[in-house]
Amino acid sequence: MAKYLVIVESPAKVKTIRKFLGSRYDVAASQGHVRDLPKSQMGIDIEHDYEPKYITIRGKGDLLADLRKRAKKADKVYLATDPDREGEAISWHLVAALGLDEKKVSRVTFNEITKKAVTESFKHPREIDMDLVDAQQARRILDRMVGYRISPLLWAKVKRGLSAGRVQSVALRMIGDREDEINSFIQEEYWTIDAVLDAAGEKKPLTAHYYGPIGADGQETKASIQNADEAGAIVKELEKASYSIDEIRKSVRERKAPLPFTTSTLQQEASKALNFSTQKTMRIAQQLYEGVDIKGSGQVGIITYLRTDSTRISDEAIDAAAQYIGEKFGEEYRAAKIQKKNGGKIQDAHEAIRPTDILRTPESIRDSLDRDQYRLYKLIWNRFTASRMAGAKIEQTQVRILAGSGKKKEKHLFTMPCSRIVFDGYLKVYSSADEEKVEGSLVKGLSESTKLSLHELEPKQHFTQPVPHFTEASLVHALEEQGIGRPSTYAPTITTILARHYITKENRNLYMTELGEAVNGIMKTSFPEIVDPAFTANLENLLDGVADGNVKWKTLVENFYPDLDKAVQKAEENLEKVHIEDEKTDEICEKCGRNMVIRYGPHGKFLACPGFPECRNTKPYFEKTGVSCPKCGKDIVIKKTMKGRKYYGCLGNPECDFMSWQKPSGYTCPKCGSVLLEKGNKLVCYDPECGYIVNRNEVDHEQKHE
Repeated sequence: MAKYLVIVESPAKVKTIRKFLGSRYDVAASQGHVRDLPKSQMGIDIEHDYEPKYITIRGKGDLLADLRKRAKKADKVYLATDPDREGEAISWHLVAALGLDEKKVSRVTFNEITKKAVTESFKHPREIDMDLVDAQQARRILDRMVGYRISPLLWAKVKRGLSAGRVQSVALRMIGDREDEINSFIQEEYWTIDAVLDAAGEKKPLTAHYYGPIGADGQETKASIQNADEAGAIVKELEKASYSIDEIRKSVRERKAPLPFTTSTLQQEASKALNFSTQKTMRIAQQLYEGVDIKGSGQVGIITYLRTDSTRISDEAIDAAAQYIGEKFGEEYRAAKIQKKNGGKIQDAHEAIRPTDILRTPESIRDSLDRDQYRLYKLIWNRFTASRMAGAKIEQTQVRILAGSGKKKEKHLFTMPCSRIVFDGYLKVYSSADEEKVEGSLVKGLSESTKLSLHELEPKQHFTQPVPHFTEASLVHALEEQGIGRPSTYAPTITTILARHYITKENRNLYMTELGEAVNGIMKTSFPEIVDPAFTANLENLLDGVADGNVKWKTLVENFYPDLDKAVQKAEENLEKVHIEDEKTDEICEKCGRNMVIRYGPHGKFLACPGFPECRNTKPYFEKTGVSCPKCGKDIVIKKTMKGRKYYGCLGNPECDFMSWQKPSGYTCPKCGSVLLEKGNKLVCYDPECGYIVNRNEVDHEQKHE
C-alpha cells in the first residue's frame, strides 16, 4: 500500500489532519521554520548578488533527522504548510533541508481545516510557487538589512539591546507624530444651547438643539458660540421667545451590512469589543483555525485561515449562510448574492475570516470552548452571519423648531433629530463597537400643529479635544490604511515596540517612552526614508509585485541596500551619543556617602549607589526641570507612571498634588501668576480657569520664573 508523508507547520494540526486523511498518510509537523539567516551575522553576501546564507535553526536537527527518515519511507511527500508567503517559504526550505527529490514533492494548501477542505486540496496538488517564496525572501532580507545595520548604531549611540525594524520604526514614528500633534493642540472654548420644551398633551418634555439665527431674508446661519457672554446674550433673547414646530421631515435610509472580517478588522474589533490585544487575538484565532475538540465532532478547525486581506467568501459558504438565515430569520433577512471586489494589494487566494460551518453556532459549541475562545468565535460568527444579511432600514426624523419674539422678523432655529429602526436586518445578530447608535423614537402624537412652551434653556460649555492617542486597534487601522505591513505583521510589530519599552500602554492608549523618543529621534534624523510611511508603503507594493511575478526580488534588494549603507556610515560619523547611561548626581547615598549615579533599567532611570555590589542602595530618579511648583515652591521634576509614560510632578508629592502632562516652561502667567505650560509653539496657563495663551515668540522674558 502506498505511503504518503504530509508535513504541516503546527503540531496542533497533526491529529486533526491525520484523522481526515486516514492510515495511508503519515502526518508530521515542522514546528514553523526549519532554516533561517544566522543570528550572529547579517547572513547576506553583499558582494555576491545578495545571496542569503541559510542555516538550520538551532534545536531543529533532531526534528529534521526524523522527517528525513519518514520522507525516505514515503512514496510521495505533501507539503501542507500555511497558505501564505511564509508557509510557501517554509515548504521551500523543507525541500532543501530534507534533500527531497522535487519529483516526489507536491504542495497543497487549504484555508480551513475541515475534512472536505483538506481532502479536496489533496485532489489538486501543485508545485511550490517560487514567486511567493521570493516575496518572503525579499521581506526577510530587507528586514535583516535594516535590523543588522541600524541596531548596532542604536547600541553605540543609546544603549545595548535596542533594535530597529523596517515596519516597527515606521509604527514608532507614527505614534511619536501623533503625540507631537496632541502636545501642540490648543483647546478652544465653545458653547451649545439646548431648549427643554413642553409639548401639549405629552408627559415627557422634548429636548431640541440650537442651530442658529434665521435672518429677515430667511437665511439660516450655523451658530458658533465661543464664550459665556455670547451664549448669555442668545439665552436672554430666547427666554422671551415663543416656540413652534416649523416642519417634521421623515426619510428612510438603508444601513448596509458590514463586510466579513479580515485580519486587520478582526484585530480592531476584538480590541474595541473584547479588550483583546492584537497578540491575544491572533493567538486565540490560531487555536480556532488549527482545531478545537468539539463534542460529537472531534478535533476540527472552526474558522478559516486568520491571516488575510480578502473579504471574498466562497460560493458554498454564501449558499449555506443564505439557507441558514432564511430558515432562522425569514427570507427578507437574506442578502443578495453579490461579491465585493477587493483592492489591488489583496492576497485574494484567501477568503475572509469566517466560521467553517455556519450551523456550528457559538451557543451550540460553548461547552467545548474556553471563555476567550467562545467570545472571539462568537464575534467572528456574528460578523460573518451579519455580512450575509439584508441591510437595516432606519427611519430618520428631523424636527425644525422656530423660536421668535414680538414683531421681529429674525428668528432662531432649533433641530431635534431622531431615528428608529423600521427593519433590523443584520442588526438582529451584530452591531460593531463603534457603530452609530439609533436614537429613540419621537412621541407619536407630535405634529406641526403641536403647541410648545419653554420649560428651560440649558447653555453648556465645551472645549475642543485633540485627536486621541493611538490604541492598538487604531494603530492597526492606520498601518493598513497607509499600506504599511501586511496581515502577518501587525501584531508582531506592536508586540515588539512594547517589548522594547519604546512605547507603553495605559488604558488601551499607546504612549511614547523616553527610550522610544531617543530611538525615534535617531531614526528620523539619520534614516528619514526608512521611517517615511509613503516609502514603506511603496516597498510593500513592490513586495506584492515580487509575489505576482512582476518584480525580481534581487533587483528590489540591490536598489535598497546601497542607500541604507551610506546612511548608516554617515550616522556613525555624525550622530552624537544619547546619554541615558550612568550620570553622577548631587544625591548622596545615605548608606555609604557616595554620590549616587543615574542608571537605566527596564522601566527607565533610577538612582543607584556606584559602590555596587558592596552597597546596593537604589532610589527613584526624578530629573529636575528647573521650574518651581506654583503650589508649594519645590522643584517640578519629570516622573513616570507605572507603565513608563512621562509626566511632570512636584518633588513634594504626596503633600503637593501638582501634576501636568505638558512640560512647564519656566514662565509665569501674567494674569494669575501660575506656571505656563509648553504646547507646541504656544504657552498655556496651568490653571484652565485662567485660560491665558501666548505665542512663544511673544512672551515677555521678564516673566521668566526663577
